[in-house]
Amino acid sequence: MKGKVLIADDEPRIRKIMSLLLTQEGYEVKSVTNGKEAVTEAASFHPDVILLDQQMPVMTGMEALEKIQAARPNQVMILITAFGTISLAVDAVKKGAYDFIEKPFDNDDLLLKVKRAMEHSHLKGELRQLKKRLGEGERPIIGSEGGLRTVMDQVNRVAKTEATVFIHGESGTGKELIARAVHVRSRRSEQPFVAINCGAIPLTLIENELFGHEKGAFTDAKEAQPGIFEQAEGGTLFLDEIGELPMDAQVKLLRVLEERKVTRIGGTKLIPVNVRIVAATNRDLESEVKTGNFRLDLLYRLNVFTLELPPLRERKEDIPLLADFFIRKHNEVLNLSIKSITPAAMDRLCAYDWLGNIRDLENAIQSAMILCLDGVIDVQQLPARIKGYEQSDSSITLGDSNDIREVNAQVEKELIQETLKKFGDNRTLTAEALNISRKTLFNKMKKYGL
Repeated sequence: MKGKVLIADDEPRIRKIMSLLLTQEGYEVKSVTNGKEAVTEAASFHPDVILLDQQMPVMTGMEALEKIQAARPNQVMILITAFGTISLAVDAVKKGAYDFIEKPFDNDDLLLKVKRAMEHSHLKGELRQLKKRLGEGERPIIGSEGGLRTVMDQVNRVAKTEATVFIHGESGTGKELIARAVHVRSRRSEQPFVAINCGAIPLTLIENELFGHEKGAFTDAKEAQPGIFEQAEGGTLFLDEIGELPMDAQVKLLRVLEERKVTRIGGTKLIPVNVRIVAATNRDLESEVKTGNFRLDLLYRLNVFTLELPPLRERKEDIPLLADFFIRKHNEVLNLSIKSITPAAMDRLCAYDWLGNIRDLENAIQSAMILCLDGVIDVQQLPARIKGYEQSDSSITLGDSNDIREVNAQVEKELIQETLKKFGDNRTLTAEALNISRKTLFNKMKKYGL
């Protein structure tokens, strides 16, 4: 079979002729009588090419083209127009049609254009697969048997559903990586994956980022702009650090999740949105609800299926695997040729508690690689906080909770200091590297007198 073709035309004779021609050429063909049926059939039949007649009852070809384009941005479509409506055909191409055919059409011309459209569709599919293999799709998730493998089993199960996913884990545990894995393994994988850090958006811009605005909605609104819900249409919307979303924005987000419709700033039109929500936080949202910082009804709406990501200190058996992966990754990026890590250095890496988790480990490996001269990372090249780290903290008993907090605070302070130094005291880059908001970073700097 050469591929699938969907025909939408209200004239039975035309449908029959096109179906016969294309079937004889080896295509699998389905036909419908109007644009509305074409939109529905496209979602279930998954055609490679769609032929849309412009003049149809219920919904025109152009209207169907726009709806299908919104739900399936990569769909290849050909508009069939009446003789002499060249301006309409050109407009269709501008809006995403691959080509157009004028009625009455020549059979050979029809077959040639469908053949070219089919080849184009297959090339687009191959390109998407290539991008995934090159790292623009799912990125590798490193982990041995245990906690992370359990998480990945759950990812595989929930990805096949349309359930809202809530990811909880400390900063640096790879929440966005898991969110992308859910998306790539879902039926929405060919549609957009849009991520937004709720804690990194200024208060005055949150509503605009989420819902967009109409032209003239405010002084600088010179043209209409869709928000992230519309940008993620048909795909997955990842709301990172959802716990830092202000209360006003929580109310509006809840309404969108319930109604599945958004209204742009300055507009009155309700715009339907079809997105899957994956949310993540490093906060205890149940505690945030008790203190009045997070809405209970929004928590219930988001917390349909929860993925708990274990911190790196609870899966230290993964550290050698991760270290090897980061060496191979940064050898290419930094144009280095580091071969391995000495057992002594690996012991230090495995002993360290990694308050910043995987991101912290990657930064440490990258730093050590730059200092390494003979191709093998040793203890001397590790950051001071790691090579000087002693497991003497074992002398602290579980009852010494105050001492434990002081030890963790010291590690956190040193991590912030090192990250600030790495980024030349740039707080924005430091906050991004630590996966916290600028406000949280500022509060921690104030707390530690930095």
